Amino acid sequence: MKLLKWLSVTDRFYKIYLDKQLAPFGINNSQYMFLIKICRSPGILQDSLMDMFYVHPSNIVRTVAALEKQGMIMRSPNDKDKRTCKLYPTERALSVIDEVQTVCEKTEALLLQGFRESDKNLFIDLLIQAGENITAELRIERKGDEFND
Repeated sequence: MKLLKWLSVTDRFYKIYLDKQLAPFGINNSQYMFLIKICRSPGILQDSLMDMFYVHPSNIVRTVAALEKQGMIMRSPNDKDKRTCKLYPTERALSVIDEVQTVCEKTEALLLQGFRESDKNLFIDLLIQAGENITAELRIERKGDEFND
């Protein structure tokens, strides 16, 4: 149970830390990944974010709406499929995205502080494997759900 405890502690406190660091940019820990992806891939389809970030479609809609309201992104209809839209960064987003990326990199460095380089890579690989294990299991249990591939 030590693993579950420390995953929970790390998750909770890195989010608090990240919220403080991202506050000057008007975004929070649940928005930064979306903003980075939209800035790095202008015109990305909103629906494609579901598979990238393993979040429920309602969370994507809510996050995209918040980023749009904050003037960070714009939605544009998808000519090929009217049920979805393309997402584009605004000038405001583009003006801060490098700093947001730097905040994320510094947060990762803080989380990995004291690790040897080989241990950092191993830890990341193992964490990815653990994430893949649990998402695969949930996909099996959630047949018919929006997350099912």
